[in-house]
Amino acid sequence: MSILIGDTAPDFTADSSEGPIHFYDYIEGSWAVLFSHPKNYTPVCTTELGFTAKLKPEFDKRGVKVLGLSVDKLEDHAGWARDIEETQGVALNFPLLADTDGSVARKYDMIHPNADNSLTVRSVFVIGPDKKVKLKIEYPASTGRNFNEVLRVIDSLQLTAKHQVATPVNWENGDDVIIAGSVSNEAAKAKYPEGWKELKPYLRVVPQPRD
Repeated sequence: MSILIGDTAPDFTADSSEGPIHFYDYIEGSWAVLFSHPKNYTPVCTTELGFTAKLKPEFDKRGVKVLGLSVDKLEDHAGWARDIEETQGVALNFPLLADTDGSVARKYDMIHPNADNSLTVRSVFVIGPDKKVKLKIEYPASTGRNFNEVLRVIDSLQLTAKHQVATPVNWENGDDVIIAGSVSNEAAKAKYPEGWKELKPYLRVVPQPRD
């Protein structure tokens, strides 16, 4: 069964570069990003892990715990971590899971037979504090992921989880947002006493809430 947005993220226990991790315990009360790599010592993944390490302060600021996943052995992670630090200028600063038996990959449907029977595709899962999957993105092996986009989506997810709004196309943190369709005009007046821009009855634009 595929893991879909809104599904409960499967729990697991796995070894990692930072010791054994019980997933639910590790992310308890936090947002999380779980992303997979086809295998160690692959060039695109090396750049991705380095860039994610550089972004760790941004993830921390948002209360997000990041975990990488590889199907290679734990003892292989240390050498790859050295390569990442040497070539990307930053040390690995988040756990890299060693999913040698593929059990986590299978739970998250990360192995696609049409691509490869043994290697994980580049999957990204954003998981909320309720342990529900909020975002799922998959990339082909030849295309590096855009982790600035992952941060942008997390900003939107956290904002819309707190306020009854939606974010429009190409939204960036600080841009105007859309009042959710479930919010009546009467309720919107109480929430937004300064009013809103009504482009259509279903398209009501307001400044991003700040509280």
